[in-house]
Amino acid sequence: MRVLIIEDEPGIARFLKEGLEEECYAVDVASDGKSGLDFAMVNDYDLILLDWMVPGISGVEVCRNIRQSGSSVPILFLTARDTLEDVVFGLESGANDYIKKPFEFEEVLARIRVQLRSSNQDGDSLSAGPLTINPVTHQVFCGSCELSLTPKEFALLEYLVRNKDRPCSRSRIIEHVWDTQFYSDTSVIDVYINFLRRKLEAAGCDNLIQTMRGIGYIVRENVKGV
Repeated sequence: MRVLIIEDEPGIARFLKEGLEEECYAVDVASDGKSGLDFAMVNDYDLILLDWMVPGISGVEVCRNIRQSGSSVPILFLTARDTLEDVVFGLESGANDYIKKPFEFEEVLARIRVQLRSSNQDGDSLSAGPLTINPVTHQVFCGSCELSLTPKEFALLEYLVRNKDRPCSRSRIIEHVWDTQFYSDTSVIDVYINFLRRKLEAAGCDNLIQTMRGIGYIVRENVKGV
């Protein structure tokens, strides 16, 4: 899952980025409103963390511009402004939630999960055939067998399973699993798909990830041999 952080305080931005990357999110960071809005207009994000008081275009204007573009991406305000009027104003500007500074990372993570769960209409667990993924604990099971995955393998598998029965192109996978610091070609996806397939096959989840020639990959709910 790919997250955009728009925050001008380097310490806070770094703290959030490192924490989210440890949770297997792909993270981009912008330090002002204009560059943040540019990021949001060009890339496809699953969620945006937006500081109200960023330089240049304010967080409120960034939020309004994103909503005016027709995007329904979840937006969470991060701000020290904590009056009732501020909260109402921020939510009416199009934000989905409002996190007051100072905050604990666990609170931010919990609120992100709530928004992603709502937007994907999923519970805490994801499944496809005998495969079960817990995004909170980062556990993956094929039946009763637990798989050991690297953070990037987990992020890739989670994205495919969240989109089960829908073709996932290589460009979409890159957008949601890797961040803007990644400039290589999409052949790296094939490498990670092979890693996943080997681990899934060893655990008894053969044929879960299927290749769609000329498109990318798909995880199907019901596949013969799974």
